[in-house]
Amino acid sequence: MESNNHWILKYVLLMILCVKSLSADDATLEDVIRKSSRVHRNFTALSEFRTINRRVLPDCSASSPNLKLMVNVSSSNSSLSDDEFITVTVSGVSRPSHGDWVAMISPSNSNVNTCLHSELYYVQTGDIAKLPLLCHYPVKAQFMSNDPNYLNCKSKACSGSIKFHVINIRTDIEFVFFTGGFLTPCFVGRSKPLTFSNPKRPLYGHLSSTDSTSTSMRLTWVSGDNQPQQVQYANGKSATSVITTFSQDDMCSSALLPSPAKDFGWHDPGYIHSAVMTGLSPSTTFNYRYGSDSVGWSEQMKFLTPPAGGSDELRFITYGDMGKTPLDDSQEHYIQPGALSVISSIDEEVKSENVDSVFHIGDISYATGFLAEWDFFLSLINPVASRVSYMTAIGNHERDYVNSGSVYITPDSGGECGVAYETYFPMPTSAKDKPWYSIEQASVHFTVISTEHDWSQNSEQYAWMKKDMASVNRQKTPWLIFMGHRPMYTSDHSSADKNFVAAVEPLLLANKVDLVLFGHVHNYERTCSVYQNQCKAMPKKDSKGVDTYDHRNYSAPVHVVVGNAGFTLDQFPSSVDNWSLIRISEFGYLRAHATRNDLSLELVTADTKEVKDSFHITK
Repeated sequence: MESNNHWILKYVLLMILCVKSLSADDATLEDVIRKSSRVHRNFTALSEFRTINRRVLPDCSASSPNLKLMVNVSSSNSSLSDDEFITVTVSGVSRPSHGDWVAMISPSNSNVNTCLHSELYYVQTGDIAKLPLLCHYPVKAQFMSNDPNYLNCKSKACSGSIKFHVINIRTDIEFVFFTGGFLTPCFVGRSKPLTFSNPKRPLYGHLSSTDSTSTSMRLTWVSGDNQPQQVQYANGKSATSVITTFSQDDMCSSALLPSPAKDFGWHDPGYIHSAVMTGLSPSTTFNYRYGSDSVGWSEQMKFLTPPAGGSDELRFITYGDMGKTPLDDSQEHYIQPGALSVISSIDEEVKSENVDSVFHIGDISYATGFLAEWDFFLSLINPVASRVSYMTAIGNHERDYVNSGSVYITPDSGGECGVAYETYFPMPTSAKDKPWYSIEQASVHFTVISTEHDWSQNSEQYAWMKKDMASVNRQKTPWLIFMGHRPMYTSDHSSADKNFVAAVEPLLLANKVDLVLFGHVHNYERTCSVYQNQCKAMPKKDSKGVDTYDHRNYSAPVHVVVGNAGFTLDQFPSSVDNWSLIRISEFGYLRAHATRNDLSLELVTADTKEVKDSFHITK
């Protein structure tokens, strides 16, 4: 959550982790993760870890001349698998220190001499030292003190071991040992480069709807292979992928504020494959796999198509501001502490076949110019996004940058400017950099907008919104839900743009929008039926004590902020407006069940699965 004038975000509160699927060999790691929540703070903006690229890099290798870094991987040929926990053992340390740490770097070249020409790019970290630390910003890092025995060593050649979670990011990886902490890092030694056993493997497949008929679905995946691959589905059908990618030249930057995406945050995204599966039936389960004979195939999986627009019943989940949580004790430039528990809870719901589709409304991965983090996010959501339609809306951390055409000129995207987002998540939009669309599923018409693109009354997006909502056939889809990222109603008034409200809110009332869903503010908040800051109607309790809004006598939309899916939670002010009915600051997501006459919604907390708020809208 940011105001228009501030982009430095707050540090994270304590972490809540829920790691459920580790193997028996990793049981100890699970305990470590649960007990080390304090490590997972929000390393962003001017944190010590984020600014290590601007530190002068002395050579301290003489302090431990016998130092060795050994990496224990599961493969017999010492190559990396697609997803594993590896042990990094540092031995021959002369004087263990609290400031000793290990960085995971990819690609595996960290010669500072090749980076000097890029010195200006590092100013955005907030540090103005003369030299950058590394050519490539570490993907993650850990202090050696995570091994509780490391600092207790009294010999002249000490050792310690720490575990890293590694996924296939296609480029070689090396581990580098430093002393001096993040503020005064000093190079001591490095491991040999490690390669992935198959850097071209097809990975991280995720589904999205292409239209309202639900007779076709798009599958998007990542690979190091630049040749067309296939998705094989429905017992004999196949579709060939269209391939795209992006480069550093596609990233945004500024002479005054160079971006991480242009230099130290860059990581080659490989090739993004996308194929449309046609000839499907709505509300039906199909088998599929993707890849090719030359680079390998994914495992055989199943997915469920959503119900077609105009049918009766829909179950969907929505949230914003998720990001990703490390599965190890690592520190990263940006960590969203609740993401793992939220996606784990949603995964359980999908496995129980209670979910038709998911809507993630902005602030998707929080890679913000550190491109390797997109792979970690795609890996995190894969259990969910590979089985049901995963629809998205663009947020400030995907799009905003100075002189990029964004409404807001904060550097929140780290120079990505929507390029990475639109490549990884192709939605049924009309054109590139016009990330607004609508889609119908069962009895619901979803209008999904971009709050980061021009929404003023003379804009293309405004004309589209007006036309889209006016054209909804309420006999076919009686429910109209409006989605975007930045909210109109939030108790954090600095996050509500009055110009946005003035321009767009009248369209919501004129078209009798039932429900408005936003993120951006990192909590959950529900309003009365509100228009122009006034409650036009209040919900009434049904026989079970659940708030019920009667839209047979429509007065105004209900607004809900659902930005509590991962980022550090925001607390509420002591004084709030009377339109704010429910305020909850816990990690979770909104679960919805729509029939033609009833729209039932529940806020589910991720850690306990408890329903903390529920309400109905009736027709």
